[in-house]
Parts: sequence; C-alpha cells; structure tokens
Amino acid sequence: MNIASPIDLVRPQEIAFGAGTLSRVARFLAERGYRRPLVVADAFNAGRVDLLGLSGDFTVFGTVKPEPDLPNLDAVIALAEEVRPDCVIGFGGGSAMDLAKLVAVLPGSGQTLRDVVGPEKVLGRRIGLVQVPTTAGTGSEAGTRSLVTDPEAQAKLAVQSRHMLADLAVIDPDLTMTVPAAVTAATGVDAMAHCVEAFTSRKAHPAIDLYALEGARLVGRYLPRAVADGSDREARAGLSLASLYGGFCLGPVNTTAGHAVAYPLGTRHHVAHGLACAAIFPHTLAFNAPAVPEKTALVLQALGAPASSDEALVREYATRFCADLGVELRLSRIGVPEDDLDAMAGEAHAIRRLLDNNPRDMSRADILTLYRAAY
Repeated sequence: MNIASPIDLVRPQEIAFGAGTLSRVARFLAERGYRRPLVVADAFNAGRVDLLGLSGDFTVFGTVKPEPDLPNLDAVIALAEEVRPDCVIGFGGGSAMDLAKLVAVLPGSGQTLRDVVGPEKVLGRRIGLVQVPTTAGTGSEAGTRSLVTDPEAQAKLAVQSRHMLADLAVIDPDLTMTVPAAVTAATGVDAMAHCVEAFTSRKAHPAIDLYALEGARLVGRYLPRAVADGSDREARAGLSLASLYGGFCLGPVNTTAGHAVAYPLGTRHHVAHGLACAAIFPHTLAFNAPAVPEKTALVLQALGAPASSDEALVREYATRFCADLGVELRLSRIGVPEDDLDAMAGEAHAIRRLLDNNPRDMSRADILTLYRAAY
C-alpha cells in the first residue's frame, strides 16, 4: 500500500503496560469519581476479582462464555440495566472484553445489538470503560470491535465503534501466569494471526506494518518459552505486548482469510477461537505466499524458520512452529465433522468484510481444499 494512503489510528486514552500495573484500575476509578463499577468476567476471573482492588458498591457478572452468544449478552445487559453502573470493567480474555464494550454502550441507549452491527452505528457512550486482559491473544483491550455469536444463524455479529474504545487499558502480564500451556499456545497463535494477517493484507499500511512484524517476532521469540514454562515472566510480558500490537493491527487494517476460514469452526462446532486460528494459520499463510512473497519470508524468519515464499515450505515451517507448541492442528481431532466442511466453506466464503482484504483471491473451492488439507 502507498505510504501516503489515509489511515485512522485510534488507541485507548491511556494504556498502562507492565508487571504491577493492575493497581492503576482502582486509582483510575477514584480519579474519575466512578463508584458503581460493573465487572464483566468469566467464572475464573470472577473468582479473583479482588485483585482489581475495588471498593464500595461494585457488581460482578461472572458467567461470560468462551465464545459469547446473544443469550450471554442479553444476560449481562439485563444486569447492567438493573444496577446502572457508571463504569464497566472487562476482566478476562477477548470474550469478556468484547461483552464489556457492548455493555458500556447499549443499556439505556435505545439501541439493540441488531441496530449497531457493522461500522460506526453506535450513538455514544455515557459511562466509563476499562479493559484488563488476562490472556495474551485477542488484543481486544486496544480495539473498537466486538464479536458476538448468533446461535441460530451460526454466525458472528461484528460491531465496530469508536465509542467502544477503552478509556483505560491495563495490561499486567502477571495476570497471564495462570493460563495453562495449551491455552497459552492457542491464544499466542491468535495474536500472531492478527499481526500476520494485517501485515499481508491488501489494506496493509507502513504505519501498522511496524506493529505487525514486531508482534510476530515477539510471538516467535516468546511463545515457545511461555508454553514450556508458564512462570517465565519475561516471556509472559513479551506475549502480552505482542497481543497488544495485534490489537493495534485490528482497527485500521483488520484480519483476512485466516480469521474468515477459522470462524465457522467456532460458530458451528464451538472450537475455541485461538485453536481455530492455529489450525488454519499454516494453510492461509502458505496460500497467500505467492501474492506477498517478501512479507511471507519475513514472517517465517519471525517464527525462527528460514526465509521462504515456497507454498509447501511455508506450510511445513508454520505447521512445525504450531505443532512444536503442542497445538492440535487436525480438524478431525478438534471436533469438526468431515461432512460439514462444504457448508463451512460456503459460510467462510460469505465473510466478505475479511476475505476482500486477503492478498490473494480465495474461492469457495479454495476454502474447501484448505479445510481438507487441515483435516
């Protein structure tokens, strides 16, 4: 892309990064005069909400699902309408932070989720929003997008709005120390996919390439270490930074075929998002290699492999990187039935908001071939 091409760069008003920064949350609430925070968390993080150091009249919604759906959103919105918080705190992985964004803008707005699906349809936000990630993968703390699954349509509904950008994002890598090795691996590959897809996108831009390539390098350097030793604080910090950089990539550039092809695994068969992205990653990287050979070579070097843009070698090296982390890459072994591959290919091919950014045109037949190769 031309370096003079217009691009919008938006960031949370304040980002606190590093070990021990979690105490910033309570100070921020006190400075702003917020007295009725609502914490949106999964069950595990709801059990350690005391780490946030909140005082007074706070409420916890502690049943965020791994792939939040419409009933999950309805439940937290009902709670918010009842307790009327003056600030929402997302405390968890991407699922908790995505729901927190919607809870900060929908209750009392007169708008429903259906009204705001798409870009910049949210009317505004009247309360505070703080994001505290406890995994290193989604980068949702830095972005303006929220994804919720519609169980009937078996599709993800995407909302994008500047009003859903956090006032404060606190990235304390120590919170990720409890993440199990398998989840560390899958979420780390998700962070890498955000960076690599943005780096190789048709919408790629030098202002974002900086974060994208460095994010991929951080994952290549630190993910194997964090999987091998979950208490490696330097590795955990490196992955948290990579995840944040991946979040920076999502706003102005976004993902491409990798995420489009991964989504049906989650919406139809409840495969965790990070694992779905990991299973698809080597195949989309290889498919796109002929269209972006120089950038593909840089990605392989970031993963510690020799530079190459040969499709077969790219697939081999990327597969080896993921497999060495202990990630199960075969669709047949993560609960995807073979007789559903054709329907999944049609569904993935319809996700034009992502596929249209892919550097190489990918037909429905190409997607089916890819699924079969991953099967």
